[in-house]
Amino acid sequence: MKDTLRVLLEGALRNAHDAGRLPDVELPAVEIQVPRDPSHGDLATNVAMVLGRTARLQPRVVADAIVASLDDRTGVLKRAEVAGPGFINFFFSEDAWRARLVDIFASGPGYGSLAIGKGVRVQVEFVSANPTGPLHVGHGRGAAVGDAIARLLEAAGYEVEREYYVNDAGNQMETLGRSLRARYLQVLGQNVDLPEDGYPGEYVVDLARELVEREGNRWLDADATEAAEHMARWGGERMLERIRADLKELGIGFDRFVSERELRENGVVQRGIDDLRTRGELYDQDGALWFRSTQYGDDKDRPVVKSGGELTYFAADIGYHRDKFERGYDRVIDVWGADHHGYIKRVEAALKALGRDPAAFHVVLVQIVNLTRDGEPVKMGKRSGEFIALRDVIDEVGPDLARFFFLTRNTDSQLEFDLELARRQTAENPVFYIQYAHTRIAGIFRSASEKGVALPGVDRHDVSRLVEPEEIALIQLLDSFPDVVEGAAATFEPHRVVFYAQRLAGEFHRYYSRHRCVTDDEGLTRARLLLVMAVQQVVRRALELVGVSAPERM
Repeated sequence: MKDTLRVLLEGALRNAHDAGRLPDVELPAVEIQVPRDPSHGDLATNVAMVLGRTARLQPRVVADAIVASLDDRTGVLKRAEVAGPGFINFFFSEDAWRARLVDIFASGPGYGSLAIGKGVRVQVEFVSANPTGPLHVGHGRGAAVGDAIARLLEAAGYEVEREYYVNDAGNQMETLGRSLRARYLQVLGQNVDLPEDGYPGEYVVDLARELVEREGNRWLDADATEAAEHMARWGGERMLERIRADLKELGIGFDRFVSERELRENGVVQRGIDDLRTRGELYDQDGALWFRSTQYGDDKDRPVVKSGGELTYFAADIGYHRDKFERGYDRVIDVWGADHHGYIKRVEAALKALGRDPAAFHVVLVQIVNLTRDGEPVKMGKRSGEFIALRDVIDEVGPDLARFFFLTRNTDSQLEFDLELARRQTAENPVFYIQYAHTRIAGIFRSASEKGVALPGVDRHDVSRLVEPEEIALIQLLDSFPDVVEGAAATFEPHRVVFYAQRLAGEFHRYYSRHRCVTDDEGLTRARLLLVMAVQQVVRRALELVGVSAPERM
């Protein structure tokens, strides 16, 4: 209905100018919002306050001129009122809302899709966990957030690619190699200790046993450094396979996996350093090579090459992000854990120094997950060693519940994930509550079919029978869905879709408890079936955008 209102406002401005009430001005970018108080109308706008500055008139004068010049020959509006310093409140007729329902239903499964991102290439990089251990619940939240952001951007019309950055170089991989070598020797009966900084999880023992099965005692008497290097690479590859499997179980796939080791070996990282050197952005000090990041908003300069000649992780970040834009992406979205907050400024600084627009780069920080059971903290798993593995959560509650619960809060808020709540099939469980709305509507259709009532098509219904306040309220809520999608895509906040789906399910359940959908009145039945078909269509689409299924039966 916002689009309908914009058309009416454009016509009113032309009429006001022709009548001499206002100067010739174009409709500016204005806010059209749903008022919090329903008594203030269905939609409200600040257009008069914006135009007042341009036309050098009091906002109420502009508002009165607009209202007086509205030409609503189709009867869409019931009335328009000027309020406060110049807001205009609009009340739409019930016929207009019923006609809107027909449009929503006719839009089909793609309702809510937009074209605002047409022609824009976006890369979303997320998870990117080191292949040194299993994914933990924090990675699971980042995975659900990243994939939902990608889905929302696709729904908004962007060309999206999902990428996983494999941190398979550096100290952590070396630690994996040394840890695996120790466990390998232990499996072969050698009395060796796990390194002090080694990975204690049982998964390393599992890897060691698998290596013994594959390669026997080949590395028993081999040079320690050579053996650890081999095991780091082999173990990293095996862990990445398990990571892929866990993500697949969660319903998440990637278009590309990029290896940090290969970026270093292929010269991508070095080319980033050389580019900064050519631009005069690097300097030598104390035997190390430094980037002048303070000139671009960072709190201190950052080393890119250590005094011993070793590349820093930041050097790899520079080369990697330079490479992203070299590949032709218009926007780059990174989903990071909250502990990486300090890295944002330095990466932004590097992009500025490389001549890139930092506005094309955005980081979504994801706060930690506290896993509980009936409010009590869940202990860390023996297999993972120092954290709770994502696989354990998926195995207990399933991928739908896991994904949904990861998205029930804004990413900048810590999340308490209660396993017992996730398992309950009650109204307390938000994903069950939403999925049950979809299932309940499917049951309505089955009941109608059993009674010989055909489901309505777009041109085979009488929506004028929808007169109950709850019915108009449901249509209004359905109408707002594209705005929810647009807002969630623009802010990278998929929880907005989750909140919307909860609200829509709640409104439907309340409606269902008060009004029969399959009645003895065929015309009323068909009208209500059309309404709940549209509700089911939007519930299914909302769940799809956050990667959750919409079952027909539960």
